[in-house]
Amino acid sequence: MTYRKKRTTKETNIDIELSFENTETNINTGVGFLDHMLTLFSFHSGISLNIEVDGDTYVDDHHTVEDIGIVIGQLLLEAIKDKQSFARYGSFYIPMDETLARAVTDISGRPYLSFNAEFSREKVGTFDTELVEEFFRGLVINARLTTHIDLLRGGNTHHEIEGIFKAFARSLKISLSANDYEGIPSSKGVIE
Repeated sequence: MTYRKKRTTKETNIDIELSFENTETNINTGVGFLDHMLTLFSFHSGISLNIEVDGDTYVDDHHTVEDIGIVIGQLLLEAIKDKQSFARYGSFYIPMDETLARAVTDISGRPYLSFNAEFSREKVGTFDTELVEEFFRGLVINARLTTHIDLLRGGNTHHEIEGIFKAFARSLKISLSANDYEGIPSSKGVIE
């Protein structure tokens, strides 16, 4: 199934297509480091992404990064509502040399992000590391996930952020995977 959303504000013009079919991923956000992280997210989650963004990066990257997270979250929420069976819970650790990152995700319908990461540097190239949390907050809140992201060890800031993106992608992939349970995986009978 493929999902698409266009979102236009005074700050960004975003067009994202998200697919669970193994299609090609093309990402052009105008923020090179984010393109790299989203390509890794796509590969490790098994979710194909086509992203075109025209943002006010002449100001800084904040609006672009946050708004992309919001739209991906909205598309994931649509996809979750269409799924007939999913595991609901997923957790994953990613080691990258000196770095260890963990992500734990619950497709709960209760939006909450716990983000615990102290990056070694404030920037990777021109990318502000504080924007990593902004991206995940936009995604998690709009997808209505409960997610805990922890940077357990670090040293190289690129590795730290990459480990977080990969760990989240893998935890999401596990959460979305089909399981033997028929229907909604909640004792309440509903996830909203």
